Amino acid sequence: MSDPHTTSAPGRTRSASYHELLARLEQRTATIGVVGLGYVGLPLVHAVHDVGYPVIGFDIDDRKIERLRRGESYIRHLGDDLFKLLASSKRFRPTADPAALGDADAILLCVPTPLGRHREPDLSFVLDSTRLAARSLRPGQLVVLESTTYPGTTRDEMLPILEETGLKVGHDFFLAYSPEREDPGSPGRSAAAIPKIVGGVDDASTDLAMALYSRIVKEAIRVSTAEVAESSKLLENIYRAVNIAMVNELKVVLSAMDIDVWEVIRAASTKPFGFQAFYPGPGLGGHCIPIDPFYLTWKAKAINQNTRFIELAGEVNANMPHYVVTCLAEALNEDAKPLKGSRVLVLGIAYKKNVDDVRESPAAEIIELLRDAGAEVAYHDPHLPAFPSMRKHRVDLRSIALDPKTVAQQDAVFIITDHDAVDYPMIGEHARLVVDTRNAMERVERPKARVVKA
Repeated sequence: MSDPHTTSAPGRTRSASYHELLARLEQRTATIGVVGLGYVGLPLVHAVHDVGYPVIGFDIDDRKIERLRRGESYIRHLGDDLFKLLASSKRFRPTADPAALGDADAILLCVPTPLGRHREPDLSFVLDSTRLAARSLRPGQLVVLESTTYPGTTRDEMLPILEETGLKVGHDFFLAYSPEREDPGSPGRSAAAIPKIVGGVDDASTDLAMALYSRIVKEAIRVSTAEVAESSKLLENIYRAVNIAMVNELKVVLSAMDIDVWEVIRAASTKPFGFQAFYPGPGLGGHCIPIDPFYLTWKAKAINQNTRFIELAGEVNANMPHYVVTCLAEALNEDAKPLKGSRVLVLGIAYKKNVDDVRESPAAEIIELLRDAGAEVAYHDPHLPAFPSMRKHRVDLRSIALDPKTVAQQDAVFIITDHDAVDYPMIGEHARLVVDTRNAMERVERPKARVVKA
């Protein structure tokens, strides 16, 4: 296995496998395989396909493959046109057969990296995908991990599996890390429009990964090693998690002083330097921010280092669902209503607005807390007609219609996700009580409902 602290020397003679793959990447005749056709992999398929490469899309979920072949959408915010385009294209082959990866010149792994029961990294999807790639690994293939992980995963966990084939990295095959950067539901931030970090386990691998990504995205940024690339992704997400924790804690403190944290943030945002606004909410959601910081804390403990600041931020954010439910209970008490038996309409269950993604959404825990307290819970989400199954939660609810009669029947409307498609003035006109965790009702002038920010 390659030494962790060495890279290929500048100007070193490259192998025939390197030159053949480089030529295919430059000519866009290389076939690109994408493993994992979810919220990260499918936008990447689109970006790769859009610049002319033939693409193999692999997923273990046969249902996704069948829907792709039929041109049926299963990720609403990506739009129907993308699925129809891919279904009609001769350059895209969706498959659940891992043997198809042998036809790919580059294999990009876009698989989940969740946490285990004790908040330890779960690399099972990464390692299983690496083993799939190893089955058909051949000279002239590039393997790239895009999933968020701790520093050292690409070199220490993936490389040994691939080198068990007898092939040598940097000569026969090539290995790099390029972290995904997705902002679902944000117009203008497609996979191709977002700059990408690229770092290999050696210079030859970095060169080839750069040759690929520089043709897919608007800007590919080369870094010295895979470990730097892995660490940069963690920094991006830890930065958000820590700052969100700070404003969440500030929200709690200022609320006790009867000060509006949203107005405070607006005021601070007028400073043209040295300040970036982050906003409080009901808890962290999505596949990155609630999870990724703990990949670094686990790795730090493995080398006898502490990450107290990061762990404290995690505690603050994890407490937010409990805090906002307490705010709801107190608001109902002011109306002489206990939470038990009250009718509560949860508005929005996605982890962020304008998407149909519930991964790690705080809405699931909030609904469970409400039910445990005896509340009668319903929800409305324009993007999610039924509550999807989640790894940790099972919520057997379907979205109900949002109309004046339904709103008026509720003891409280509990805004968890501030989708743009919701008629907030109608809610302000007909609701009795609105508990708002997103400041969504700020846009409504003189609502008749009593609005409580949480």
